[in-house]
Amino acid sequence: MLESLEKLAADPILGLTAAYNQDNNPDKIDLGAGVYKDADGNTPIFAAVKQAERLWHDEENTKAYIAQVGFEDFNSRIINHIFGRTHPAVEDKRLCSIMAPGGSGALRIGAEMLNRCRPGTTLWVSDPTWGNHIPLLGSTGLNIRSYPYYDADSHGLRFDAMMNTLKQATKNDIVLFHGCCHNPTGVDLSREQWDSVAELAKKQGFLPFIDTAYHGLGTGLDEDVYGLRLLAESVDEMVIVYSCSKNFGLYRERIGAVIVMGASTEITEAGTSHITNIARQMYSLPPAHGGALVKTILQNPELYTSWKQELDEMRERINGLRSLFADTLAEKNAPSDFSFIKNQYGMFSFLGISKEQIQRLRDEYSIYLVGSSRINIAGISPKNIDYLTDAVISVL
Repeated sequence: MLESLEKLAADPILGLTAAYNQDNNPDKIDLGAGVYKDADGNTPIFAAVKQAERLWHDEENTKAYIAQVGFEDFNSRIINHIFGRTHPAVEDKRLCSIMAPGGSGALRIGAEMLNRCRPGTTLWVSDPTWGNHIPLLGSTGLNIRSYPYYDADSHGLRFDAMMNTLKQATKNDIVLFHGCCHNPTGVDLSREQWDSVAELAKKQGFLPFIDTAYHGLGTGLDEDVYGLRLLAESVDEMVIVYSCSKNFGLYRERIGAVIVMGASTEITEAGTSHITNIARQMYSLPPAHGGALVKTILQNPELYTSWKQELDEMRERINGLRSLFADTLAEKNAPSDFSFIKNQYGMFSFLGISKEQIQRLRDEYSIYLVGSSRINIAGISPKNIDYLTDAVISVL
């Protein structure tokens, strides 16, 4: 049977990482992989995570399966972490969460549940969006359509075009939004634009599907969920997926959550029964370790303070690197203006250079970035800034 299969090409981003690892150039720079890196190019473990592991090691007394929804205190605390304790949807008990294997697992479970509600319904995604959104969500049977988002000429948001297109979305449609730190563009909605989106969602009746993968890496923990909280006050139904990979540094632990909000407690509970049923069919029961670490941090005031301080430092470093990159290029009289990078958020941005220039950066300078020109800002450092900017200028 297996002889009927043809070998597939490597994932473009994962394949890029493999090529980088095999490169012997001591000056090589990895701007492709979507993981946070410190100034030395390492992906560090949070001190709060290390301490939580020690505490959990002493507390854990069994390796038996955990509940199908995961740890109850993880679920309740992640909801409060996102929404706060006094949000109307929290007080009305209209939110339910289950642990999931990473943000990707949460996306898949949420999409499977929504396709059960109305098979083949339309899911609108931004153009562009994270490279795995369309294959991950479209393979559930949802009908994928796109709405305008990024303007390559201005390096900003096509907001009017986006809103005009989303006026086509109906009560039976789903609209996927990036909660903050849009991947791959780094271009986020302003508060005023979120206000307009919430009004449109209420008027059109479409269901918001919020991918929250970079909470805290934009402008702050409360600031980054402004749109999410506003939508939850404006509509009756919503699905939120949450990843702890970036803001807790738990990439390999694969811990996330899928949260359902219904018009009533009863509807929410019905939705939760379906996402747990879907999870049972897909992977049976969730892994425990990552969820244990997150709940330990969220319930321990000292650990939470330590974690938040580290997250704040990570965010400030990324924003500082944006300025360093753009300002250094300007100081060296680069033939193109890259000041837009300073006005974006999160780990990613488009350089806006051609595929030929991207290939030259790789072939001549061992600088690796995705074919769309998306770069991981965290791959920049004071150690490589001169080499990187000189290389970019040379290919321009």
